[in-house]
Amino acid sequence: MTDQEILQRFNSRRQPANTTLGTEVVEVDATEGRVTIRCTATRDHCHSIEWSPKGGIVQGGFVTGWLDTAMAHACVARSKFTVTVPSLEIKVSFLSPAHPGVYLARGWIQRWGRTVAFLEGELHDTAGKLIATASSTALLTPIPMTTHAAAS
Repeated sequence: MTDQEILQRFNSRRQPANTTLGTEVVEVDATEGRVTIRCTATRDHCHSIEWSPKGGIVQGGFVTGWLDTAMAHACVARSKFTVTVPSLEIKVSFLSPAHPGVYLARGWIQRWGRTVAFLEGELHDTAGKLIATASSTALLTPIPMTTHAAAS
């Protein structure tokens, strides 16, 4: 599969959670194990709406979800849809608040082992400001060939 085919597959077979999160894959480099996802934060993702001058603050779980999605998609892209990647742990550092608007979550593979991957990610606003960083450990779980063949 080419990077473009992987990108099209991600966006044509969106998981329900990605609809809730407001995400769309915009860039894939399967060889390097890197993915960029556009995240659209709406008022529905926010708390503190009444007093925030920027329309609310995105709840941290959504920021974590964006970063987790980008990191997991990096693994799925590298494997060309042959593994799932349940998270064993995730650490997120929130550096600045996110507000309603568009963000880019970048996820990449730091180290790919036989059964475990170590992942990293960053969330930036459209001006390039770093909003949050993440690291994760994920279990590389092969998808049974019958399931993989049916999904192709």
